[in-house]
Amino acid sequence: MGVKSITTLLLLGLAVFSFAPPGTAQANDVAVIVSPGNPTTNISLGELRKTFAGAKRVWPGGQPVKLVTRGPGCPERLVLLRLLAMSEGEYKQYWTSQVFRGDADAEPLVVPSVGMQKEALRLFPGAISLVAVGDVKPGMKVLKVDGLLPGAPGYSLH
Repeated sequence: MGVKSITTLLLLGLAVFSFAPPGTAQANDVAVIVSPGNPTTNISLGELRKTFAGAKRVWPGGQPVKLVTRGPGCPERLVLLRLLAMSEGEYKQYWTSQVFRGDADAEPLVVPSVGMQKEALRLFPGAISLVAVGDVKPGMKVLKVDGLLPGAPGYSLH
């Protein structure tokens, strides 16, 4: 690997982590992550809600949206439930009915770890997920929400 490649990787890593200074009050923020090739850089809170509710099924450019979530009890799951204003039971019932009616092909993919979230982002070009800021890894593309990155004053996902 050449010096230019290493420098690029370091700069990308710094860019990913630069939004969450250690010790800030926003350490409990949850980042919205997408596949690195996704051209989207910003999403409104309303659009994010529609996306995780299954109402937005395609990214600009035509790539199908693939929802990737963490399991019940995870902080990211709790943020997702608050975003959708649902309990865990309501969420499960909602997706069961979406699939039953044919409004969705399947429930969102549930993964047990951050490593599997990263792998899902690699495997599914249209993937979107929520991850605790402290778990953001190199190669994860973080979207702004209403123009704000996690750690910024007024950021709404925590």
